[in-house]
Amino acid sequence: MTIVEAACGITGGVDTHRDVHVAAALDPLGGVLGSESFPTDVAGYRALLKWLGTFGDVTKIGVEGTGSYGSGLARHLRRSGIEVIEVDRPDRQKRRRTGKSDPLDAIEAARAALGGRAQGHAKTKDGAVEAIRVLVVAKRSGRQSRVKALTQIRNLGLTAPDQLRCRLKGLKVPTLVTEGTKLRPGRSTDPVTAATKAAVSSLAHRIQSLEREIAALDELLAPLLADTAPELLGLFGVGPDTAVALLVAAGDNPERLHSEAAWAHLCVWVPRTPSLKFRLRAGTRG
Repeated sequence: MTIVEAACGITGGVDTHRDVHVAAALDPLGGVLGSESFPTDVAGYRALLKWLGTFGDVTKIGVEGTGSYGSGLARHLRRSGIEVIEVDRPDRQKRRRTGKSDPLDAIEAARAALGGRAQGHAKTKDGAVEAIRVLVVAKRSGRQSRVKALTQIRNLGLTAPDQLRCRLKGLKVPTLVTEGTKLRPGRSTDPVTAATKAAVSSLAHRIQSLEREIAALDELLAPLLADTAPELLGLFGVGPDTAVALLVAAGDNPERLHSEAAWAHLCVWVPRTPSLKFRLRAGTRG
């Protein structure tokens, strides 16, 4: 009779939160060895890993929320040589029926990693692509604020007193913003006109400030993109915005995407370009 030995090593699971992470440890057969809470700082990460190590050699750890609350812990674990498995959050419908329990969620995360239900590797978030992502967050916010301010100027112009409305009517965006910065409340006897001028002027100056911020962010992004994925930028139809979206989706470690099908599933849509994932891998130096 052939005896198959169980795989050695401890599997961990972590339910992540803003202030406290809850960890659980399982033996090779899936038995629960314990659970404990740790603060979400470097000292807490070290304490969590040390606590898991008291049960034996840690082989892998399933972590929820590696893209948000668990990102710092995931980076620390990878730097310590631990395999980090990305675990989905528990089904919300099931959670409503059974109630929220952080220790149980941590145990489920460990079981998902141990049993193979969770096999995905999280983004490392430690290279050039992560630097691009954080700059894009600020740029996208600036664009949205600019659009919002422009819409507000248009709306104020529609309801402004006649003389001011005629002055702003039909102007293209650059001219509208420039004209808005020239407005002064003055000593108008009409409080509505004075207030509208002040509001439009404030919004116009805000738009100019946002445009300067966006331009500065573009200056930081351009060399990062050119150095990180030159082949991607060379593809027909792929401009900076598309390249950024593809890179951020792939992450600093695109090798975690095991096939073209997995890449297509992640992005929903992929340009009709052969082996795009492998072009990303070749072009990414993060």
